Amino acid sequence: MSRLFGTDGVRGVYGKELTKELAYELGRYGCYVLSSTNAHPKIIIGMDTRESGKALEGALVDGITSAGGDALLAGVIPTPAIAVLVKELDADAGVVISASHNPYQFNGIKFFNGQGFKLSDALEDQIEACIKEQTPIDVAESGNVDTLKEPEAIYKTCTRQGFEDVDLSGLKLVLDCSNGASSTIAPDFFTSLGADVVTLADQPDGKNINDRCGSTCMDNLREQVVVQGADLGLAFDGDADRCLAVDEKGRMIDGDAILNLIGQKMKADGTLKKDTIVVTVMSNIGLDLALKACGLKSVKTDVGDRYVLEEMLKSGYNIGGEQSGHVILLDHNTTGDGMLTALILADIVAGDSRTASELNDLMTSYPQVLVNAQVTNQTKFDYAKDEVIQAEIDKVEQHFAGQGRVLIRPSGTEPLVRVMIEGKDQDELNQIATDLAELIESRLA
Repeated sequence: MSRLFGTDGVRGVYGKELTKELAYELGRYGCYVLSSTNAHPKIIIGMDTRESGKALEGALVDGITSAGGDALLAGVIPTPAIAVLVKELDADAGVVISASHNPYQFNGIKFFNGQGFKLSDALEDQIEACIKEQTPIDVAESGNVDTLKEPEAIYKTCTRQGFEDVDLSGLKLVLDCSNGASSTIAPDFFTSLGADVVTLADQPDGKNINDRCGSTCMDNLREQVVVQGADLGLAFDGDADRCLAVDEKGRMIDGDAILNLIGQKMKADGTLKKDTIVVTVMSNIGLDLALKACGLKSVKTDVGDRYVLEEMLKSGYNIGGEQSGHVILLDHNTTGDGMLTALILADIVAGDSRTASELNDLMTSYPQVLVNAQVTNQTKFDYAKDEVIQAEIDKVEQHFAGQGRVLIRPSGTEPLVRVMIEGKDQDELNQIATDLAELIESRLA
């Protein structure tokens, strides 16, 4: 069978790629692999607001208890809260039922280990191998099921740690909760900090999660920030592990701009390790230039928050993230945390004499153009060893001379080579990207 686990757990359309039967197997063998030294492991389960969540929760519970594990139910709660709860309650593992920013028809299952980190490829492969081989599990007795009392209170308390002096009085916020997991937590949290809060998309019905709202569709938030005369808008995705923002003029503050602001604040506070922020290859060159201007550096990884985290842990960095709004702050949590990101960003705006738009202007995003070269699955990796293509790439990079960038990436799922060009002149970028894509097609199609 093809690999079950993608870049963020197992994900698919409920009832098709992701069934209750598969959820049972994931619960059973996830429990087995992640708690092999504990006769009665504790596994915490949380979910977002999709209508398929309860059915998948039931299947996971049956799988976990069949392997001797105790299932602790946290209900609807942000993904980063599970990472917190696992550590705070000394659990063996955590499971989140969510498809993040995808439509409600999709759902997913992702695991956290006992330290609150997402699983390595090796552990995911081990779970998958057990499912495939139907590995026998010797269980003396089945586990139990219990419901956690006020798990959101634990998460809120832990999120405030280190920020006890934050006062958002006088700050007007518009929150877009994406009809997702932040709906019952974020409004009260920011109101308790003194902010004047207007809330959007906080009435989940099982089907409206990420539906023209949240961090993947911010048109309404941008409009409402201006209409309400707010200082800042904040948008979460369905499971609230990411956050994007809007300044008072209704302009987007993307993940790169957020990383720039938080990184500079950490530098000023003396908490930024090695003067470095970890980003992916898709991060805008404008971030590199903004960081360089204030004496900071960036380190780049492959696309995906798991690769950002791996580099942070390996090299001892404490902030990293993606354009999409995944921001990992290892001094506070072990995974991307939208509410934590929102808290720090709101605190920066509240404590600065400049407006959110003036802070947003500290970084200039360069135009990006993406053109797909139609090739074959057999040849899409050959661009790297084709001398003619490489010579043209070198020529383009020399043309930009630090004021632009070329990024060539084969698609992971389609017969395409993606050509991304970044620079100051949109028309020039369109022409260069198109020419380079046509060259790749002529050489590899």
